[in-house]
Amino acid sequence: MANTVFHNLFDYAVSNGASDIHIKENAPVSLRIDGGIVPTDFTPDFEMMMRFVSDIASEEQIDRLNKTGDLDLSHLEDEVGRFRINFHHQRNSLSISLRHVKNKVMTFDELGLPPTLHKISERQRGIIFMTGTTGSGKSTTLAAILEHINANYAKHVITIEDPIEYEFEDKKSFFEQREVGIDTESFASALKHALRQDPDVIMVGEMRDRNSFETALQAADTGHLVLTTLHASNSAQSITRILDFFQQSEHEQIRESLANNLAAIVSQRLIPRALGDGRVPACEIMLNTPLITKLLLEDKLEKLSAAIGAGRNEGMQTFNQCLYDQVQEGIISEEDALLHSDNPGQLKMNFQGIFLSQGDNQIVG
Repeated sequence: MANTVFHNLFDYAVSNGASDIHIKENAPVSLRIDGGIVPTDFTPDFEMMMRFVSDIASEEQIDRLNKTGDLDLSHLEDEVGRFRINFHHQRNSLSISLRHVKNKVMTFDELGLPPTLHKISERQRGIIFMTGTTGSGKSTTLAAILEHINANYAKHVITIEDPIEYEFEDKKSFFEQREVGIDTESFASALKHALRQDPDVIMVGEMRDRNSFETALQAADTGHLVLTTLHASNSAQSITRILDFFQQSEHEQIRESLANNLAAIVSQRLIPRALGDGRVPACEIMLNTPLITKLLLEDKLEKLSAAIGAGRNEGMQTFNQCLYDQVQEGIISEEDALLHSDNPGQLKMNFQGIFLSQGDNQIVG
């Protein structure tokens, strides 16, 4: 791919550590750097916007954008890197949001992720959910899990993405990466057909509907490892979000299926470093231990956080436990930890040396 009309902008953004680029007609481009929005002096006009679209999108994709008002795709800019791009209409004009996807898949250690991720990656079957808000690093952590599998195990891995973000080179594993809208019609269709393609591991970029979730459960139940993402802030909310795909009368059956097939839920947030630039992940990790299974079957989701906190010796941790540890290690500030906590009052007491329950830096909500 030759350089696009925005080549210099992309190069500038990446050189300055931007994770995202936001472009709209006749307005200064804004960059997201370390979680904040930073305006630039560059203002693109209508002609530049249209030229960029025609440079990277096919006629079919442009037609889809004109009909629906939205288009997702990926693009590799020469000498700069790969971007995940969303074109969309607003105020009757075109806007573009780009997420820079780093070429190198980082390791767990490079990302500062907890050792439990190694254990999770070694699962032979079940569903692993990566959850968090937009921009929380879900895709990066998911890629690290896949690369750990790739480097250590002889597996057949199928990814279903919209669009493809990280490109994997076969190491010990054999990878096939399918892009929705190009290689397959939909997530649901690709996931259904993946079961006929002899996979060991299936990664679904996002679980968007009940059909996809039911097929993922079927895949896990028949001995596959399934990895996917959800927009949810913690483990309990993730379970609730999954149940929302289904009628109330079906919830007991779905909770039973989750109890049998869930491997782990990893919820993630990015926190500014205390010293220097950049952000680090803070994770809540829920493993499907016998206690978690019991709580799912008995519909006691409100007790999940306490169970996670009590399971540190099994590799689980709450957000507060993670944030507390990161503050003690000087990785993040106490102020930022409290800002990103689900239970800042409890965490503040922990910083003061007050732990209300057994090993509260073992059982913080």
